Amino acid sequence: FWVIPAVEVKIEVVIPEKERSKEEMSPNGKASPLIYKVNGTARHYHLEEHPIASNPYHNPKDVVEASVCHVKDLENGQMREVDLGCGKALLIKESGEFHAVGHKCPHYGAPLVKGVLSRGRVRCPWHGACFSISTGDIEDFPGLDSLPRFQVKIEKEKVYIRASKQALQTQRRTKMMAKCISLSNYNLSSTNVLIIGAGAAGLVCAETLRQEGFSDRIVMCTMDRHLPYDRPKLSKSMDSHPEQIALRPKEFFCTYDIEVLTEMQVAAVDVKSKIAVFKDGFKMEYNKLLIATGNTPKTLSCKGKEMENVFNIRTPEDANRVVKLATSKNVVIVGASFLGMEVAAYLAERAHSVSLVELEHVPFKKFFGERVGRAVMKMFENNRVKFYMQTEVSELREQEGKLKEVVLKSGKVLRADVCVVGVGAVPATGFLKQSGINIDSKGFIVVNKMMQTNIPGVFAAGDAVTFPLALRNNKKVNVPHWQMAHMHGRIAALNMLAHGTEISTVPYLWTALFGKSIRYAGHGEGFDDVVIQGDLDELKFVAFYTKSDEVVAVASMNYDPIVSKVAEVLAAGRTIRKRDVE
Repeated sequence: FWVIPAVEVKIEVVIPEKERSKEEMSPNGKASPLIYKVNGTARHYHLEEHPIASNPYHNPKDVVEASVCHVKDLENGQMREVDLGCGKALLIKESGEFHAVGHKCPHYGAPLVKGVLSRGRVRCPWHGACFSISTGDIEDFPGLDSLPRFQVKIEKEKVYIRASKQALQTQRRTKMMAKCISLSNYNLSSTNVLIIGAGAAGLVCAETLRQEGFSDRIVMCTMDRHLPYDRPKLSKSMDSHPEQIALRPKEFFCTYDIEVLTEMQVAAVDVKSKIAVFKDGFKMEYNKLLIATGNTPKTLSCKGKEMENVFNIRTPEDANRVVKLATSKNVVIVGASFLGMEVAAYLAERAHSVSLVELEHVPFKKFFGERVGRAVMKMFENNRVKFYMQTEVSELREQEGKLKEVVLKSGKVLRADVCVVGVGAVPATGFLKQSGINIDSKGFIVVNKMMQTNIPGVFAAGDAVTFPLALRNNKKVNVPHWQMAHMHGRIAALNMLAHGTEISTVPYLWTALFGKSIRYAGHGEGFDDVVIQGDLDELKFVAFYTKSDEVVAVASMNYDPIVSKVAEVLAAGRTIRKRDVE
């Protein structure tokens, strides 16, 4: 646990100069596809090992050393991007000591010099990932890799950095990991750790176990055809192919003996005998279990919902198909949710027309409040997206088996060649009904701060759980977002190894619309007021969400790194009062 010094809670709002970011473009590293087809009983594979990276300091030709500044050039608490000739580093001075790490966030390449330095770590200005300045290790998410750390020395009042050229160029470092000691001795139908679900939570759990030296068998299973991929990209960058958005290349799973069973659905879990039963009848014994099955999208309940060309976006294939069908055609999107709005923004310049149908009178009302929702709605209308608010779909009509029209309860009939449904989701936990694992009335798995369920040895993580949120006085909440799934997976892994680590992270999320990002930190559920600074019409603002006298969340557009600043203050356990931001 960190000892937290007093943090002066003064939120300074500085509007940055306009900058064009490529943040939503680059996926997490290059990757190649792998499909493990499970046919008959051939469920076990031990592929050839490919070492991922060797020690970057082995080859003296690979090392560069350069004088980067005078010792007095940096004050305590300052960061500077410095050039070593063949690449850049981030130089940091804190408590009289100099540190040097990679200058780009390994997640999407954000310049960390524009981030927030606090309590021995630097927080990314775009999506909130945190890295230790002394080790470069990732401490909060999203993303999987850590920063490379470089040697710093002081000679004659000058600061020198010694670094590997390879590390300067890649700007990322995969933590050291254990391998499985002897896969060949295993019984096919038993594993030490079974992970159900191969999203961010499942993958981070498996990686954390290996990073902590765990050398027994790990099996992940997923209903998906693909290895773990960057799911937020499905609605933000819809024509991405699976290999472009893979979180790790296939060699990674082979090298670290993380087995992935694709297109495998668990039908039931017997917690007494510690057995998972798959839909095809295959059974697997486990010692420790992580359930990270995520959500299942809700479908429409009206006539015609089963028709061709009506989509819930669940897979890269869904997203690719929608783009293909929507090009120069009429698109109707049901639900002005994150998914619906991101899809509308992506298709606006590709489709002939884009219409959005929503029950509320402004999009994002529950999440961002009415004023921010209205400003975002105006931006969409300026980009030719038409809204049909305070209504819902009563019928989908076909012509020759294909979607032709969407009929609204208001009586309006919309032309539609393709329909995307984004009306929320339910936790994918139906298979646990008879298991004895504690599930609440909405279907969420209930866990404690260590991601443990009521059954010893059974953990749960990600979108399908409710957990106690430290930020909101340990209120049990569901936070179905990418960063939180990563952290859940990490905490679950540490506690499978009996570390006794409790979750205390601040939720952080983002959405990308027409090349602009809204960033958000905290948990604003039940906010009763919004304090806005900046200019909503110009989409250059920060919104503080308050409950009684306390700031519980913050959102911004074109105002970096304010959301990361607030996240750091909240992470330090400090309270921000309404009067501090008014």
